[in-house]
Amino acid sequence: MESTLSLDTIRSWPKAELHCHLDGSLRLQTMLDLARTQGKMDVLPSDSVDGLREILKQVDDSETLERYLQWFQYTIPLMQTKEALSRIAYELAEDNAHENVRYLEVRYAPIVATKDGLSLEDVNDAVLEGLRRAEQDFDIRTSVIICGLRDRYESASLRLAELAVAYKDRGVTGFDLAGGEAGNPPKHHLHAFYYARNNLLNLTIHAGESWGPDSIQQALFYCGAHRIGHGITLPKNPELMQYFVDHQIPLEICPTSNVQTHAVDGFAEHPIGPIVDAGVPVTVNTDNRLFSRTSVTEELHRVHTRCGVSADALREIALNGFRYAFLPWDEKQELLKAMKTAFPAQASSETPVW
Repeated sequence: MESTLSLDTIRSWPKAELHCHLDGSLRLQTMLDLARTQGKMDVLPSDSVDGLREILKQVDDSETLERYLQWFQYTIPLMQTKEALSRIAYELAEDNAHENVRYLEVRYAPIVATKDGLSLEDVNDAVLEGLRRAEQDFDIRTSVIICGLRDRYESASLRLAELAVAYKDRGVTGFDLAGGEAGNPPKHHLHAFYYARNNLLNLTIHAGESWGPDSIQQALFYCGAHRIGHGITLPKNPELMQYFVDHQIPLEICPTSNVQTHAVDGFAEHPIGPIVDAGVPVTVNTDNRLFSRTSVTEELHRVHTRCGVSADALREIALNGFRYAFLPWDEKQELLKAMKTAFPAQASSETPVW
């Protein structure tokens, strides 16, 4: 007999979030505040929180990843000032801290916030300032992953890799490649990843989300990724999946987002169960807290109750968030040890499942 873990139990766990996009995780009220302050109400599809909430439910009907990405048209225009970026970063860390996330890696592409004249450095400084303030106010540690964009020229990705390296000891911990996969393979950004890797930066790449295992293979062997964002098409290549098991290469899986983009047909069909059972290290993340209307707690609960992942496996997934964090080894081990000690025993009041 196994017990079903409640939402409150999972909320009480110390957790880590390794795949969370800044520009997809704004609060609804903040969007309205920024739009009014900046004179950009025409950017938003509604002038009320309730209206925005209802309209954003249509994210669930996105037919493709590319259609899903179009929803960022409502957030990115509001992220063009230092004050806005700092506030959004602070609130994202605060929201995570309130659900007992102890370590948060925030990823974003600074280049999308330069449309009104900010430099890449201005943008990144503002985001880091907001995160530092949150660290002072809440029990959370944060870092930043800079994203290159698949649909931009490689020169743009290289510039962003240079930015990431310049901030390597000042709050940035990794480099990523994000955006629609179709027609934009990772190997088109080789120089950016060579530069980041040659400067000893951690690497994670979105791959195998809406495209097949060949995207994952390119991210791993062409670009040198240490972690794979999403990677849910991995089971389509059993030999490659065994390689992930043998070398314990982690996936950053975001279940609700995968359902919304129709990368999978539903939670019951999500491959996270077989991936976990095969022995691939898995972390569970939100992707975009705003668009997926979710939290780390809710993602873990959905994986448990709707994807069939056992309570014991779920605890290991939660701990994987610390095991595979982009942190120095000794710091990671100290944090992981503390988290294991803090992990509560399963409450006896949980609902039994036969």
